[in-house]
Amino acid sequence: MSTTRRNFILTTAAAGAAAAASTPAVSARAYGRILGANDRIRMAVVGPGGMGCGHIGSFCNLRKQGKVDFDIVAVCDVCKTHLDRGLKMAREGQEGVQVDGYRYYEEVIARDDIDAVLIATTEHSHAAIAIAAVNAGKDVYCEKPMTLRLEDALALYDVVMAKEGVVFQVGTQKMALNKYREARRLIKEGAIGKPLWSQTSYCRNTPSGEWNYYGIDPAVVPGEMLDWKAWLGMLQFDPKRPGQAREFDTKIFHRWRRYKDFSTGVIGDLLVHEMTPLFFAMDLDWPSRVDAIGGHYIDKEMENHDQVNLTIQFPEEHTMIVAGSTCNEQGLATTIRGHEGTIYLAGNNCELRPERPYVDDHEPQVIECERIADQDYLRMNWLESIRDRKKPFSTVDVGAKVMVAVDLATRSMWENKAFTFDKVTRKVSAL
Repeated sequence: MSTTRRNFILTTAAAGAAAAASTPAVSARAYGRILGANDRIRMAVVGPGGMGCGHIGSFCNLRKQGKVDFDIVAVCDVCKTHLDRGLKMAREGQEGVQVDGYRYYEEVIARDDIDAVLIATTEHSHAAIAIAAVNAGKDVYCEKPMTLRLEDALALYDVVMAKEGVVFQVGTQKMALNKYREARRLIKEGAIGKPLWSQTSYCRNTPSGEWNYYGIDPAVVPGEMLDWKAWLGMLQFDPKRPGQAREFDTKIFHRWRRYKDFSTGVIGDLLVHEMTPLFFAMDLDWPSRVDAIGGHYIDKEMENHDQVNLTIQFPEEHTMIVAGSTCNEQGLATTIRGHEGTIYLAGNNCELRPERPYVDDHEPQVIECERIADQDYLRMNWLESIRDRKKPFSTVDVGAKVMVAVDLATRSMWENKAFTFDKVTRKVSAL
């Protein structure tokens, strides 16, 4: 992380946390509207690219079905084609709603009449936008991974935790699945004894190369169509040439998940979906050590790895094994192994099987869970949490803990070392 980038994030976060800490909890939303029983939630979408437009389309469908009471009133993107597409979807999907377009998120956050901000930009810009929105008293839905780097995640975590009245949801869709809440209940009831180790994965097979399915629009070049410097944000300088501005690269802009300076690839974009609900189900502490290996086994052109394997250790004496691949779709069945029993979470249900020495102490059981559209369910949960001022499913504390695993695993693969994390000092050390 460059000194400039680190100073920006930490200074912004510290100022926000200090301001929030000096404000009583009951007035934590002082910068936002206080919603009345009949008021509709007014939302902005920042980053209507592929994922952002997906959110706009889904929210508009939920709105038409009468499942949510909100209006998308603003759309924002530094890329004009993305902005135009997002505006068209939001305007056509909401009859009678005025939707304004903006190129810069600061303009959106400055609006007092916007209650909530959905952030679907690139990973490297999540932290700056989210911190600014939270400091302004906006409720936030931040796409996964929560941030690109651990320093950013901890800064954002501090701001959100200090601003108690703000509803902050991390867009990790599998946190909406009831099977993980059932697993959490069983573990708290002692049904498997001490959880010893768990396993999960996210594996798929993409012969054309992962994330290459995002087409390249030759019309998108710096100038009227794209503010390249604003898109780069804190990554505007080339790390190989300090002080030198990065030149525009259309592949990086359109397929940024393939490049290590802009994304952690398989780890942050895929594996967080599987790791996050396991962190929640077992109520795990901050990871204490991460070992990871990765390779370019098939997709030699992608800068990020196409095969990764992680071992994550926790201070409560638990080990998590995680595998990710974009070149073979056969993964590991999601499982939590305890001293007295095992929980299987591979399908839609939560299954408990006692260990042989403990069959007289615990009954085997299969808890059938309703099959749901997890992304829509997570979106609706965020809006319900805003309305009821309650905690959402995917909270900032779990998101920050997962970012320790993501960041340390990324460092481990690129530097060929194991890394530890001290939750008290927040120090990362290489072994």
